[in-house]
Amino acid sequence: MEWKDTVTRVLAVVEGRTDPDVTPLAGDASSRSYFRAPTPNGNTAIVMKMADDPLKSDEVVDGERPDTVPFLDVGEYLARGGLPVPGVSFVDLDAGIIVLEDLGNMTVERALAFGSKKAVLYRDAVDIMVRMQAWAQSNPDPGCIAFKRRFGKDLLRWELEHFHEWGLLAWTGLTPTPGEKDELYAFYDGVVERLTGLPQGFVHRDFQSRNLMVQGDHLRLIDFQDALQGPYLYDLVALLRDSYVTFSVEEVAENQQIFREARADAGLWVPPAEELKEAFQIQALQRKLKDAGRFVYIDRVKGNPKFLGNIDQSLAYAREALERFPEFTPARKILAKYLPDHFG
Repeated sequence: MEWKDTVTRVLAVVEGRTDPDVTPLAGDASSRSYFRAPTPNGNTAIVMKMADDPLKSDEVVDGERPDTVPFLDVGEYLARGGLPVPGVSFVDLDAGIIVLEDLGNMTVERALAFGSKKAVLYRDAVDIMVRMQAWAQSNPDPGCIAFKRRFGKDLLRWELEHFHEWGLLAWTGLTPTPGEKDELYAFYDGVVERLTGLPQGFVHRDFQSRNLMVQGDHLRLIDFQDALQGPYLYDLVALLRDSYVTFSVEEVAENQQIFREARADAGLWVPPAEELKEAFQIQALQRKLKDAGRFVYIDRVKGNPKFLGNIDQSLAYAREALERFPEFTPARKILAKYLPDHFG
């Protein structure tokens, strides 16, 4: 078997041995690990070592447990639609190994740091996003796990509870009064109600600068294994309310307009501009509160503090969004009491 040597060498490194030709790659919060390793033809490939339970998501999901590896299932579905996902060269499920096309090291985040034109990169990113949405709307596949999971009321609400538990209680070490808790829970319920009332569609779930690779003049898409059905603009919010890249008000407005135009060109429903702006803010509020709580959770539970520095940006986005909704003023005042540096 031509890939046997590559797999054997990577598994040896996983077990702690050294190999000058096998390079461990820095990961984020995933339970998977990645390596750059030589291929039988003398090039390199990315070797993914899956988690002990490859069918379990790193994120909480709302839907049935998959019977195939979600990364392979969703990747194959997106590839059929011509989306720029990495090619799969070899799979050994017994060893927990997937060998992928090597897309290099240049994420959109890094490309921006090296001076690439932000407007060009993000126009391409929005184009891929809308192509993905259009493919999924025209070609739904009930056999693909992304169509069996959804960002429904329970999951959206759980994510806000995750913020409450980790971004508020654990992070501050303080506990709101019973009346304050009731007010915050009413606020969480109000946010979820608005989100579940939005048109739904295919959601990548983490469509941001570290999951878009720059390869020549094109972008490639990774980390799509948690895809599901959810609010149509979730991925747009993930892209433009990135924890790692900041955007001016003008840049957000420009990319929202690009999103609307791309959806029109693809034959998809196009939200009115003001309706999109309001929906964008309510989705940003939910996602960035969740992100802040998640970063604390990853530190306290998984022992990985690398995301703690992103909490301030996440809560700044949440505050900006929260201030757009006067009906949530009581909740904002409570958050300001316990997180004064962020909501005060």
